Amino acid sequence: MPRVLWIDDPAATSDLVGGKVASLAEMTAAGFAVPPAFGVTTEAFAEFLEAAGPAERIDAIRAGLDVADVAAVERAAAEIAALIEAAALPAEVEAEIRAAYAELERRVGADVPVAVRSSGVNEDLEGASFAGQYDTYLWVSGADDVVDNVRRCWSGLFNAAVLTYRPDGVESPAEAEIPGMGVGVQVMARARSAGVMFTLDPISGDRSRIVIESCWGLGEGVVKGDVQPDRHRVDKITLEVLEREVVDQAEEYRFDGEAGEVGLLPVPAERREEGSITEDEARTIAELGKRVERHRGGPTDCEWAIDVEGRLHLLQARPETIWSARQAAPSAGGNGNGNESGGDALGRVMATFLGARGDK
Repeated sequence: MPRVLWIDDPAATSDLVGGKVASLAEMTAAGFAVPPAFGVTTEAFAEFLEAAGPAERIDAIRAGLDVADVAAVERAAAEIAALIEAAALPAEVEAEIRAAYAELERRVGADVPVAVRSSGVNEDLEGASFAGQYDTYLWVSGADDVVDNVRRCWSGLFNAAVLTYRPDGVESPAEAEIPGMGVGVQVMARARSAGVMFTLDPISGDRSRIVIESCWGLGEGVVKGDVQPDRHRVDKITLEVLEREVVDQAEEYRFDGEAGEVGLLPVPAERREEGSITEDEARTIAELGKRVERHRGGPTDCEWAIDVEGRLHLLQARPETIWSARQAAPSAGGNGNGNESGGDALGRVMATFLGARGDK
């Protein structure tokens, strides 16, 4: 079985590369502008567990775990993480990851910065959501760091939520099957602005609206909730910008050359009160959302970025899960909630959506 699969390979399915990487593969095959990426497969992870030795010890830790003891669960998660992060990768697995990164460098440029993202096969096991529990590492550069962060993504699978999960019909969490974990390695979009987009209104469920949240720099500012975003509501049919809310954004996530990592840094004064995207860009992003929804056949939650050269990239697309099974409420000019302002309600609902994105 393959240890590495590129997102332009039809074999890159969710059972082999996890949901996030499989979504990137789907969007790439459909012709969307997705930054190049490859996935380290669930087979590579299974090979690592067996060959490197932690599998037996992990089983023993799970078998003896008192899931009612929160402190014990946290200690067990930390112990498993330490085991995985200290174990050497099988030579073949490491060689294929390094070769894939070298190919990425050949295609894009030397020392290309990448995002290393956990990509769980099933992050909502029988309705028990593990959203927000898995990890992403940004602006990783160099083959050594890529390998280290792949290992860190693997260790994140054994967090407290997974260790205590017990599906229906299973006596003990120790008997529950641990879901597979793929890892995505994707070229970083050198984002000038980024954010999220919903192809319906998350307050009312109105499918005639597209809602965009944006910030300066990397989209982590929106996803983590550390930056109050600009918001645009766009008519899905006409692409008219119906509402535009621009805020004073004092900070942005970007690469800090001195620290050698991504950090939350001051926005230059001349940009603070500008909108992180223009109305024309909002329309372009909304048009992308329409195409993704048309391809997917239903409402979609997307991550996007506009790079420093003004090019729009699709970074992730996943089905919208809250309103999709309901009748969308009609647009009646209200704020969608009788007791909250539109901004307060949208912030609350966005927090719910972003909390379900599946990584942190």
